[in-house]
Amino acid sequence: MNQTAAGKQIRVFFALWPDAAGRNALAAWQPELQHLCGGRAMHGAGLHTTLVFLGDIEAGRLEALQLAAQEAGGERFELQFKLARYWGHNHIVFAAPAEAPPALLQLVHNLEQRLRKHHFSFEPRSYKPHVTLLRHTQWSDTPLPAMPAVRWRMQEFALVQSHLDEQGARYEVLARFPLGTPGR
Repeated sequence: MNQTAAGKQIRVFFALWPDAAGRNALAAWQPELQHLCGGRAMHGAGLHTTLVFLGDIEAGRLEALQLAAQEAGGERFELQFKLARYWGHNHIVFAAPAEAPPALLQLVHNLEQRLRKHHFSFEPRSYKPHVTLLRHTQWSDTPLPAMPAVRWRMQEFALVQSHLDEQGARYEVLARFPLGTPGR
């Protein structure tokens, strides 16, 4: 990890972190896709959908980060992955929903607003929910095969720390934040 004069730096992001069954259902897509595209399969235990990536922050700011997440709130929702896609610019194969549920888009918006309020910076991007399944792949513009739908019923989101080493990224859930019921 990086050290600065102000303190220890940690690499963090907010994510949808499904239960083991949800991750395993997507991991089941990996062998077929890897056979077609090559590359390296992401570790099944780490499959997630990033909401907001912050990168390196001072460890001493974790409490403020958690407060921002608690203030963001959001409703529970279902995210259904139906598509396997390839991004050539970064050579990944990913699972994606046909469309993002409004509650997911609202959660990302709320989270970004709260992070700004608490003076956290992050790269503003057009949000495209996806789960990276394979890295270092080669494919073309040809559509990937249809995959069986996978449903994640999201009742919470997580603050996750990324530990980078020679084997890649390893993820640690630091905190979980419950989502409310629709209409509340």
